[in-house]
Amino acid sequence: MVMRATYRDAGAVTVVDIGGRITLGEGSALLRSTVKDLLAEGRNKIVLNLGDVNYIDSSGIGELVTAFTAVKKTGGDMKLLHLTKKVHDLLQLTKLFTVFEVFSDENVVVGSFQ
Repeated sequence: MVMRATYRDAGAVTVVDIGGRITLGEGSALLRSTVKDLLAEGRNKIVLNLGDVNYIDSSGIGELVTAFTAVKKTGGDMKLLHLTKKVHDLLQLTKLFTVFEVFSDENVVVGSFQ
């Protein structure tokens, strides 16, 4: 399944709903361009909803880190929502669980930006 990404506003926060596979090539490129476009529009409070991501490879993980760094450089923040077990385990394995703030409730993550 090809990755897809749509975004919506939740107050001052932008929630990006991602589905499919974040892998080398199309998936990581779509993630990169989505975050880049949001930052260009001045949207730097970003939540990545990964609830429909069924697979992520090392380049996808790298893209998450790159996106996180880009958002931080603008003075913003990026948080993760609804990790699947696979993605959760991979973030723990790579020690990135300590880098990202991870939430399981959209209202809570949106409120955490205030």
